[in-house]
Amino acid sequence: MNARTEIQRGNVTLSALSTGRKDGPPILLSNSLGAGLDMWAPQRAALEAQYHVIGYDTRGHGQSSTPMCDYTFDDLTADAVAVLDHFNVEKADYIGLSLGGMTGLGLGLDHADRFNKIVCACARADNPAPFVSSWDDRIAAIAEGGMSAIWNGTVERWLTPNFFAANPELVEKLASDFKQTTVAGYTGCARALQTLDYKRRLGDMTVPTLFISGADDFGAPSAEMKDMSAKTPNSHYIDIPDCAHIANLNQTDAFNTAIQDFLEF
Repeated sequence: MNARTEIQRGNVTLSALSTGRKDGPPILLSNSLGAGLDMWAPQRAALEAQYHVIGYDTRGHGQSSTPMCDYTFDDLTADAVAVLDHFNVEKADYIGLSLGGMTGLGLGLDHADRFNKIVCACARADNPAPFVSSWDDRIAAIAEGGMSAIWNGTVERWLTPNFFAANPELVEKLASDFKQTTVAGYTGCARALQTLDYKRRLGDMTVPTLFISGADDFGAPSAEMKDMSAKTPNSHYIDIPDCAHIANLNQTDAFNTAIQDFLEF
């Protein structure tokens, strides 16, 4: 069994996992808000034979520590770079979903020299007023009732109803990981989301980028992600049918095919 590694960066300790071919091309995985590196298990299985696969729990999630403050995307991107530095990786491919996808945009814009290709899945690049207020509502709910207070509403956005009904064990695992996310960690990341402002800079992106949307994802709508791709030079866009927000689990085969075709192109 592969052991996790603890990486210290300033006031945060990041829990990371390195698997696959250590002499293979490195690839960094970054999780959704309320999840952890375990969410990438199906992609790890598909990539390990060819790649050096590195994942980490976002600050405030999983086995990483929780700095007691609001976070910024500069914090989140610096955490990702610190993980690469720890494993002596000069340049990697990157796959991020939701919060991880947004972090990937920041990496591509501000740390382009460290990445070959970026996959941005099920993410936004801006912060319209309804988006900002929705995070205020969730922050207030967990402050009063803990993470369980918003789980039902979250999983309804994460997975299509048929997938939810057919995969109780996976849903149970997602629920466990979600409820282990600290209130302060979730809140800190949500505050970062409220400042999201990469869309106006997408024209400056130099790293080849794949945008993946789920056709039934209302948090990062297909039309929005298609527009993000249109604004990004040297990008590709794929919309996965019958798929909600956690696309890598909701439609694993289609997601894996999309990322492998892009990485090998």
